[in-house]
Amino acid sequence: MTDQDYTPPKVWTWEKENGGQFASTNRPIAGPTHDADLPVGAHPYQLYSLATPNGQKVSILFEELLEAGYDAEYDAWLIRIGDGDQFGSGFTEINPNSKIPAMVDRTGDTPLRVFESGSILMHLGDRFGAFLPADGPARTETINWLMWQMGSAPYLGGGFGHFYHYAPEKLEYPIDRFAMETKRQLDVLERELTQKPFIAGDDYTIADIAIWAWYGNLVLGRQYGDAATFLSVDEYPHVMAWAKKIDARPAVRRGRMVNRVSGPPEEQLHERHAASDFETRTQDKIGDTAA
Repeated sequence: MTDQDYTPPKVWTWEKENGGQFASTNRPIAGPTHDADLPVGAHPYQLYSLATPNGQKVSILFEELLEAGYDAEYDAWLIRIGDGDQFGSGFTEINPNSKIPAMVDRTGDTPLRVFESGSILMHLGDRFGAFLPADGPARTETINWLMWQMGSAPYLGGGFGHFYHYAPEKLEYPIDRFAMETKRQLDVLERELTQKPFIAGDDYTIADIAIWAWYGNLVLGRQYGDAATFLSVDEYPHVMAWAKKIDARPAVRRGRMVNRVSGPPEEQLHERHAASDFETRTQDKIGDTAA
């Protein structure tokens, strides 16, 4: 049956996996599939993640906080979503939605779970009083753009990225539909960044971190194969300049490495427990025995 021949049934039922690289991560029910406790390290913040764009947001913020001199030491544990780690009982206890990243803040008397990347960014920004204005118009504008990313990126990832790069067959209609939307979003960013150095104004904030993890990596050619060429990202020079400026930050470079399991071995740090791990525990140094 071709896509043109398909007629939706009156009642949908789950009869087979939907195909594609991440088919095993999708199912129409929630909850754990197996018992698995989560490890706990020595630091106040326990991050359970993978270096997808959403995962990078949080590890980048932690590294930025440390770079700025804050006491934000953390343990970052690898969650292999292709293996179903996110469906373990320990993980679903801290994120019933079974998506990375998730975090436990152990600074208080009772451990506090924090899930959804935007919520984690706001929690840490408020906790340390950094990269998120405390009040006033600057705070509102930062949250405006954080929420823009949270609402827009599913069209980029689950829409364009899926149908253009991951889907088992290439279909013209959804690729055209989501390419159009992705380019519209890039144009939104381009128009804003012609007026100011960072997305919420003069200062670098969690909104830049969140948006860069998706759209910065995209225009730098790191997502969805040759998508940057397909989308003609050179049409957005201010977005490109902003992406390169953020990419050059040492904390961003480190944050991208945390919980990364693909790419050059020297850029993969499967688990992060100390600042020295970036020098001593990347995959080129310890090989496949890590994590």
